[in-house]
Amino acid sequence: MKTLFENARLIDPEAGTEAPGHLLVQDGRILDRLEPGAETGGIEARRIACGGACLAPGIVDIGVKVSEPGERHKESFASAGRAALAGGVTTIVTRPDTLPAIDTPETLEFVARRASADAAVNVLPMAALTKGRDGREMTEIGFLLDAGAVAFSDADRVVTDTRVFSRALTYAKSLGALVIAHVQEPGLSAGAAVTSGKFASLRGLPGVSPMAERMALDRDIALLEMTGAAYHADQITTARALPALERAKANGLDITAGVGIHHLTLNELDVADYRTFFKLKPPLRAEEDRMAAVEAVGSGLIDIICSMHTPQDEESKRLPYEEAASGAVALETLLPAALRLVHAGQLTLPQLFRALSLNPARRLGLACGRLAPGAPADLVLFDPEASFRLDRFTLRSKSRNTPFDGAILQGSVLGTWVAGVRPDA
Repeated sequence: MKTLFENARLIDPEAGTEAPGHLLVQDGRILDRLEPGAETGGIEARRIACGGACLAPGIVDIGVKVSEPGERHKESFASAGRAALAGGVTTIVTRPDTLPAIDTPETLEFVARRASADAAVNVLPMAALTKGRDGREMTEIGFLLDAGAVAFSDADRVVTDTRVFSRALTYAKSLGALVIAHVQEPGLSAGAAVTSGKFASLRGLPGVSPMAERMALDRDIALLEMTGAAYHADQITTARALPALERAKANGLDITAGVGIHHLTLNELDVADYRTFFKLKPPLRAEEDRMAAVEAVGSGLIDIICSMHTPQDEESKRLPYEEAASGAVALETLLPAALRLVHAGQLTLPQLFRALSLNPARRLGLACGRLAPGAPADLVLFDPEASFRLDRFTLRSKSRNTPFDGAILQGSVLGTWVAGVRPDA
């Protein structure tokens, strides 16, 4: 049975266009795009009236934490899948920082089975780069690739032993594996709760210099020059790191970079009077850094926008700021928060979905993220103008640690389709 999305505003990040039209889907793939005046009366299809709403490729979200195994009370594959659907996310790429870490084929296969059985969206697991994420001994990258790992990362832990990291990059290069790294110099960032500066001093909170990000990126770029590995920096959040990233790309290194949605839409002052839902890793930055990151997304220097979805329970957040756990949930709020940048005139919708859908799909070698005929029919229909006040207790995630609680957001997801099927219908 064919499905026809009628009278949509098609957001095409590959062509860089947004234009009215119709989209025809069959057998889980996009069959054709039709112009607004095309005759569709003779097409036998189930019809979905879009009413001029935006139809875009589903979001591919790199760096989602699902707390299975070990902390299922924080987030399960079932709850993460429901949250993803509500947020227009059709593919989640999960982090390996679970309990235990996903560092063996057996653990990875367990995760894949649970995801397949419980999640209503595509789930692609990452595996740990080193055993136990301890930075001492690399994992069996080849076996983990065979078991389905799409990338290798120690998540928010930095491999401090340069020899171990260089060997892991060399081995990953030989197997064509992607390494995803957290760029923070661990000695400087240890124990930090906020970015250093006047605000940190006034609040009496331990801070970390933005140079910690630059220093870590410089080291990793040097190792990329030596090994030639494929590398992705999970979050670039400071202006000082951007020139190094630009030089690395100009020199032809296989490097891409991402940024979390909170660092694009919030700054260090949002912490205000020790609001722990705003405690993130890395910490929120100065407004100048936020604006530099937004401009880098617009120019394509930063390739990917992700949620960095990190569920934390109430007990770990309702603590003094220094002691509270870092992280925020964002699967459901990723799109409406990102649309703030569109409404502010800083990004166009095609630019936004280039970073949300097309670029992450390309980095992982996926066919989705496009509206071209033959591409998977992973789609999101949304109204970018619809406004609402977020109530965190309505979120589908098991954990509700969002900094947007009570905020007015603009952009409502009307439906999400995975391989042409709407799982929540």
